[in-house]
Amino acid sequence: MAAATAHVLPDASEVRDGRLLIGGCDAEALAQEHGTPAYVFAEDDLRARARAFTSALAAHHDGPGEVVFASKALPCTPVLRLFAEEGLGCDAASGGELHLALHAGFPPERIYLHGNAKSQAELAMAVEAGVGTIVLDNAEEAMRLSALLGGRRSQRVLLRVTPGVDADTHEAILTGQAGSKFGLAPDDARALIADPPAGLEIAGLHMHLGSQLFALEPYRRAIRALGSLGEFATYDLGGGLGVPYTADDPHLDVEAWVAGMVEAAHAELSPARPDRELVLEPGRALVANAGVTLYRVESVKAGVAGERLVAVDGGMSDNLRPMLYGASYEAHVATRMGQGGVASTVVGKHCESGDVLVRDAQLPDARPGDVVVTPATGAYGYALANNYNGQPRPPVVFCSGGRSRAVVRRETYEDLHGRDL
Repeated sequence: MAAATAHVLPDASEVRDGRLLIGGCDAEALAQEHGTPAYVFAEDDLRARARAFTSALAAHHDGPGEVVFASKALPCTPVLRLFAEEGLGCDAASGGELHLALHAGFPPERIYLHGNAKSQAELAMAVEAGVGTIVLDNAEEAMRLSALLGGRRSQRVLLRVTPGVDADTHEAILTGQAGSKFGLAPDDARALIADPPAGLEIAGLHMHLGSQLFALEPYRRAIRALGSLGEFATYDLGGGLGVPYTADDPHLDVEAWVAGMVEAAHAELSPARPDRELVLEPGRALVANAGVTLYRVESVKAGVAGERLVAVDGGMSDNLRPMLYGASYEAHVATRMGQGGVASTVVGKHCESGDVLVRDAQLPDARPGDVVVTPATGAYGYALANNYNGQPRPPVVFCSGGRSRAVVRRETYEDLHGRDL
């Protein structure tokens, strides 16, 4: 495959005679066996990426540390189970994600409950399950949790602080700036620290700047803001590490990012404490490039302006990111990888003019029946999947060593009305 494309595909992928293989499995054969659209993951990549984060944190930080999967990126039970096996913790942002994490086998003490609008039922669920850490978003939530504990036990919590730091990403995935809906303003955090409600053990602070970030400098400024609030045993520095979606994006360098985060923490949080715990919460960086989506071409035609429209059998029901905030992807014909092509617009099957998956894709004479692959769809495709136009959601397929298996089945038409009363 072209060197420029290789870094957006799973590491466990290759091209033989122009044909794409994922985890040793031919992409067209996968489409024939499992149907399309389909979310396909290189299972070994998922494990390797988890190990890359844990080993990098251990190498650069002498004190205690934990890598926590931000499950909102891919709240899929088989993936969660794999990461639990690899020793990661889990970040759950709702009662549903908490249920999935427990179902997948995460020990409750390794789970962090997040969310800016936790319900009473979600807080009660976390307490009942013995969730290790609840990340508090606001003072009202702190009071409700204290009342729920009722003096019977204590609960380890972190305070999510809005550091007031802007970062270079789309406004829809920016979370640490002034005016964000997430977290406590520094003065409000100080008030809770000075007078914590009964039963709350404030172990430390949490921050999250946003998603798809490549520069480390905003993290350093945010960590400095946390350091101004006092000395704590635990600092959760969030995630947000950017990943490559197209050839123009930088390579993902886990080692450099973890090293930079740890160095910033060591420099900005003083005095140095050998027992200080650092927590990192990667989500997208663990799963995005480990997965691809496979489609079948249904039609090819010229648009009114002469553009070449390649329509596939999925679209905004299986990948909503291009429609939500203009996310860019590549597209390739899986049996003619690396060949020069014609500028094409890959569109979906939905009744929306905005149902465009990839603009200006270079596709070599795409024809109906061809298998088209969009790399780097392992994050937020499955999570945001929907049934618009009555489209059943795709299966999830794991590939390893030349073998594939469906780990989440494709929805059926019957599933569409399965909850009707």
